[in-house]
Amino acid sequence: MDIIKVFGNNLRKYRTEMGVSQEKFAEMCGLHRTYISGIECFHRSIALENVQKIANALKIDTYKLFLEE
Repeated sequence: MDIIKVFGNNLRKYRTEMGVSQEKFAEMCGLHRTYISGIECFHRSIALENVQKIANALKIDTYKLFLEE
């Protein structure tokens, strides 16, 4: 399992299901758009604090971002 890819794919899936752009989603999380893009493109690791911000903005349980399909 490549946790960075799993997380990035799940972030993109849940974000697009919400129907929001990376820019809008970044605002919802209090993060920068390029940071969200970097996660979704598997170029960035992510701090636990930011994992929680992302889960909160998605309104999902944090663990769902780590489930491999």
